[in-house]
Amino acid sequence: MLAGDIMTPKVVTVSPETTVLQVVQLLLARGISGAPVVNEDGALVGVVSEGDLLRRAEIGTQKRRTTWREFFTGTATLAEEYVRAHGQTAADVMTRDVISVGRETPLGEIADLMETHHIKRVPVVADGKLVGIISRANLLRAFASQQTDATSTPAVDDGAIREALMKELADQTWSRRAENTVVVTDGIVHLWGLVATPEELRALELAAAGTHGVKGVRNHMVVLSEEPYPLYPGAFSA
Repeated sequence: MLAGDIMTPKVVTVSPETTVLQVVQLLLARGISGAPVVNEDGALVGVVSEGDLLRRAEIGTQKRRTTWREFFTGTATLAEEYVRAHGQTAADVMTRDVISVGRETPLGEIADLMETHHIKRVPVVADGKLVGIISRANLLRAFASQQTDATSTPAVDDGAIREALMKELADQTWSRRAENTVVVTDGIVHLWGLVATPEELRALELAAAGTHGVKGVRNHMVVLSEEPYPLYPGAFSA
């Protein structure tokens, strides 16, 4: 799926001249945590969020430094912090270096951006103009819409299921395929062998359950970190 498939096209925006008080009132009234800032031509020029409004002189939350630390802080930084604490318009407090995407950006890239930059929303831009926005909620809705009724899934050959699962495990660096055995019977995946940790076991279970055509997963594995007895070669052989 792409950004254009899930974005919210009607975006609540503010202008650079919108007052800080009006921005706060808008965020509270709409129940949102941020809004894009667009100019009169519809071009995206910034984003103002709750984080941009935390340091305000009116409520005594502006940044304070000791004289010693202030001495080693650049005047540009100090001036910027003063503007953010005392600014009167969205242009004064907004974040100008906006991370945006296009309509054709895959959702995986958007999730990476949100995680890497610790942001909650990403504007969607076309030809420099705002055309939509994607929030974390949009990604959750996309996930929910992909869940289908398992009973409608056609039967898949056991051999095909095993082949697909083994291919998935081959792509995972945590997988110890040579040390484990996968048996598929009537759509049920049976997992045999050894794993180092409960997390590795859970990863195997999820990989099996997520394979197309699987009806269920049966776990017969031994978790080494939970095994109370010393292990030696052949300890679990029949």
